[in-house]
Amino acid sequence: MSAPSPGVRLHYVLQYDYVEDVVEKRAPFRAEHLAIAQAACERGELVLAGALADPVDGALFVFRTEDRTLVERFAREDPYVRNGIVTRWRVRPWTVVIGGGPK
Repeated sequence: MSAPSPGVRLHYVLQYDYVEDVVEKRAPFRAEHLAIAQAACERGELVLAGALADPVDGALFVFRTEDRTLVERFAREDPYVRNGIVTRWRVRPWTVVIGGGPK
């Protein structure tokens, strides 16, 4: 992957696909899932995160980093992934041109 142009901030988007009835099935793992997400946020890695709605069938996480492996490690360690709540996950680079906070 080539380096971003000046003024462009590199982010990664982590996308989850969830099992059916996720709201009920995630309950035993939710506190730990939120804790690791909050820790990533406090470290300045995770910028935004949340479930998609109507229907609740997935989630998006936006990481501000140039290190794709950091995002992949987050997914592999997430209790939702480890316990089958997430049926598929993928990481995509996202070049933010407008917005995104300080460089």
